Amino acid sequence: MDFISIRIITGDITRLVDFYERATGVRADWSTEDFAELRTPSATLAIGSTRTVALFAPGCARPADNSTVIIEFLVSDVDGVYRNLVDFVADFVTEPTTMPWGNRSLLLRDPDGNLVNFFTPVTPLAIEKFAR
Repeated sequence: MDFISIRIITGDITRLVDFYERATGVRADWSTEDFAELRTPSATLAIGSTRTVALFAPGCARPADNSTVIIEFLVSDVDGVYRNLVDFVADFVTEPTTMPWGNRSLLLRDPDGNLVNFFTPVTPLAIEKFAR
């Protein structure tokens, strides 16, 4: 098995894709006006409009209704991500903070309210864990 992607269902796909393109620096590939993907070397963030839900099962997913998942991105400079987003994001949960497990993390909410963590390993153990 290979973990490939996570998909966010949204009521405003253009707004959410714009947010993730700016936050990650990754350009989205649009398959249709209702579906886009931001591909990284290790996984893909897929974003679908609410119209795609009916193709699976009507009502099985609701936009802006997540309170259990944190979407995480490994970045080379979490403080740089913060500087890029400080005038763009309305809901920072925490500014860049070094966590006890060795990652410097920035936790925020995307335009749909989903929690997003950008992190950079900063201690030797954390750097070793994420070495590629």
